[in-house]
Amino acid sequence: MTAAKAGKHPAACDPSGVPARRRAGAHTGVVEFFERDPSGRFVPDQVLKVLQRAGVLADDPRIAETIAYLKRARPAGSSVTVEEFTAGTQRNSGIIERAARGELAVPDFPALVADVRRIHREVRADVRGAVADYIPQLARVEADRFAISVCTVDGQRFSIGDAGVRFCLQSVSKTVNYCLTLEEHGPDTVHRHVGREPSGQGFNELTFNKAGLPHNPMINAGAIMSCALIQQGLDAADRFDFVADAWRRLAGGRAVGFNNSVYLSERTTADRNFALGYSMRERGAFPPGTDLLDTLDFYFQCCSIELTARHLAIAAASLANAGVCPLTGDRVFSAGTVRHCLSLMSSCGMYDFSGEFAFTIGLPAKSGVSGALMLVVPQLMGIAVWSPRLDAQGNSVRGIEVCRRLVDCYNVHTYDLLTGLGPGTGKRDPRLRRDQSRIEGIVGLCFAASQGDLDEIRRLAACHVPLDAADYDGRTALHLAAAEGHMDVAAFLLCKGVDPRPVDRWGHTPLDDANRSGHRGLAELLANAVEASAAG
Repeated sequence: MTAAKAGKHPAACDPSGVPARRRAGAHTGVVEFFERDPSGRFVPDQVLKVLQRAGVLADDPRIAETIAYLKRARPAGSSVTVEEFTAGTQRNSGIIERAARGELAVPDFPALVADVRRIHREVRADVRGAVADYIPQLARVEADRFAISVCTVDGQRFSIGDAGVRFCLQSVSKTVNYCLTLEEHGPDTVHRHVGREPSGQGFNELTFNKAGLPHNPMINAGAIMSCALIQQGLDAADRFDFVADAWRRLAGGRAVGFNNSVYLSERTTADRNFALGYSMRERGAFPPGTDLLDTLDFYFQCCSIELTARHLAIAAASLANAGVCPLTGDRVFSAGTVRHCLSLMSSCGMYDFSGEFAFTIGLPAKSGVSGALMLVVPQLMGIAVWSPRLDAQGNSVRGIEVCRRLVDCYNVHTYDLLTGLGPGTGKRDPRLRRDQSRIEGIVGLCFAASQGDLDEIRRLAACHVPLDAADYDGRTALHLAAAEGHMDVAAFLLCKGVDPRPVDRWGHTPLDDANRSGHRGLAELLANAVEASAAG
């Protein structure tokens, strides 16, 4: 039995829990992934169960035709023929088949759901921090509201807590406004009016860079500048609709709201923002023709746009997906625009906690004083957390703690690739099927041992792949090194404490393999190791 056998995944065993019943003959569509009843018919609700387990929810526009079919089929009876089942699912067969195969962005989505549930339960007990009180309307928000919502780049979604309650975006709005300026003017023009370095100061500090410009678009001064650059030729109502429509598209067509009382409250208490605006006008930082008061009004309106955590997670996933909404396929922003935005979110998105956040979490994020936090895991998923209790820097206390725990669970920190996976890290790769990373590590280890590739074995050991692991036939790396006569590999494995006496399915030990293959020096090494092990 070869090492490759250890990596084989039987077709009947995938994370969705759906038996992949492949029958002889031509491909028959998604029906092959679902069980028939004793009469050879299908129960349509199987589709919903499979999709829901994979994270594809019933309101997903990509399965609209199938959902409509299921609604029509239910009154007619509990089961349908093969032909009816195929007709009802063929329009959406792509997403259904990928979900059934476990081939979406997070193959083991139930495991992610379980972790998010656990994190929500644990973090909910944290009552540190207080709601923002410098904007009177925000001070009235219920402090213990708490929601976590996840959306992957394949549109797999899960939410828990107050995920259906609307909240104001506040500073999270700065991300999309910056993207809109880049799309309209390009980075060179935009950054003639706003810098791209961390300020090292609070988000509303009256401070500018050496050129007299706002430090970056993620602080108040920079966000006001973004508002000055967006669709200058439109009237106030159309400019607001332009921004709101971008959020609607990012959120998969979900309607966005507007909190007029927060807008009025913020405008009334905006002395610092007015000071920032007048200071920038004095320095000549604004583009020609800018109406300062209209620009400030526009900024307050953008901050007062309302979304739910569910919708914000979809928007975050659209950024993770290089500007394409995973639910609709709508390209809202170019990949280049998103790259620039995520870069600044990484360095400037968490106010003057941004450096610490980059160090510990290692992912682009943006927070707002409403308690919103948008986290982006590029090419994987977007996460939204809403909890109004803030720390001294103006970030959601629970939001940051949720991010910490997610990074503790999964290797999503930007530089986790340098440290690998395994028992020593306690992390998992959400991109892999259940146990796939462990299985692939064992396959790689056995192959490297058979080839005498000691450097690769050292790398796998550093990634915490268990050196005494066996393949499907009970063959270990030591078996294969002994059979092929790789003395240095065997010596390394023994030095690392690998048991010299493992037995494969045929009852053979590495010493047996060395003797049978005529590798006398290696056989002597193994015999001594066996003797020492027995004596110990």
